[in-house]
Amino acid sequence: MKNIVIRLVCLVAVSLTTVEVQAEKFLAGGISFERPKSWQTQKPSSSMRKAQFAIKDKDGKSAEVVFFHFGPGEAGGVTANVKRWLGQFKEPADQLNAKTVVETINGTKVTYVTAMGTFMKGPPFGGNKVPVPNSGLLGAIVEGKKGAVFIKATGPKAIVKSTEKDLKAMVSKALKK
Repeated sequence: MKNIVIRLVCLVAVSLTTVEVQAEKFLAGGISFERPKSWQTQKPSSSMRKAQFAIKDKDGKSAEVVFFHFGPGEAGGVTANVKRWLGQFKEPADQLNAKTVVETINGTKVTYVTAMGTFMKGPPFGGNKVPVPNSGLLGAIVEGKKGAVFIKATGPKAIVKSTEKDLKAMVSKALKK
């Protein structure tokens, strides 16, 4: 009986350790990412999301970071997604102070997108939308070998802007492996 209890305790300890490791590193599109420490792991709210995180500020406000991967050639490509992301704002794209920057990291093309305005929060296709003023968007489209990985952070513009360095470092580290 004593041996069974010891084995059970060891199994639980290993399981808890494994859960913590899984929360730190995750796969999307065959790319191993390691979440920044300031991001809190959340259960994805839809089956389309490969990973989901919250970034909270000291006042309790939060931004959301989501990862999508649909496979090679799926989801309409880079240009269509940038246009769709910018279309999630109330203001026209030319009023969002939007910027798109393309980088190549270790042979992989990454498109970064930033915008600020009134984000229309809600389901991406149809459904009720709630206007959220003073919002920011930070996106990265990583054109991986198994198809693009779409990373999108949305929320209060100050929080989104503050995570830009972490997001870019995370992408860079994942692609340099």
